[in-house]
Amino acid sequence: MPGFIYLASQSPRRSQLLTQIGVRHELLLPNAAGDMPEDAEGLEAMLPGEHPTAYVQRVTACKLDAAVVRHARRGLAAAPILCSDTTVALGDTILGKPEDARDAARMLALLAGREHSVLTAVALWAGGHRHAALSVSQVRFAPMTDGQIEAYVASGEPLGKAGAYGIQGRAAAWVQHMGGSYSGVMGLPLYETAALLRAAGVAFE
Repeated sequence: MPGFIYLASQSPRRSQLLTQIGVRHELLLPNAAGDMPEDAEGLEAMLPGEHPTAYVQRVTACKLDAAVVRHARRGLAAAPILCSDTTVALGDTILGKPEDARDAARMLALLAGREHSVLTAVALWAGGHRHAALSVSQVRFAPMTDGQIEAYVASGEPLGKAGAYGIQGRAAAWVQHMGGSYSGVMGLPLYETAALLRAAGVAFE
């Protein structure tokens, strides 16, 4: 087993979290020279009536499939490939990445004063086998005024984040309670990820 893995994610937080537990990794991102175009938005499209758990696991599996093909086409050195995806759910309603500032404000107004779920799926391709795990956490936001929501949206932080917030940023000021995995809410549950890596024989400790 090589001494590193490929991380197929553009999230700097996921890279930082892997580094935190000593996992050497290289990024395996789309759109390099010679790559076939990949429809990232299409991969994250929701199916009608899809439950949040099924959604996040399906999207992660599709991202891993695309990364495995990308790796093969580039003729890269063999190493495990890790993918992850996070979604926020209010009941059975999926709150993905906001389309714009107005959509971000709408999502935050829904979350304010209520508890929601954060689901992060992890998938690993190693030695021709697929390994997968799911982390589900509960987060409760304090009530937020329209002015607070407007100011947070104006910071730009909500854009590009599931549920229109990042717990590692300014949104932490409104988190009254969290149960589950803090790193999972950030985007990569370290306990589950470490367990997958160990099961696949990846040395990192």
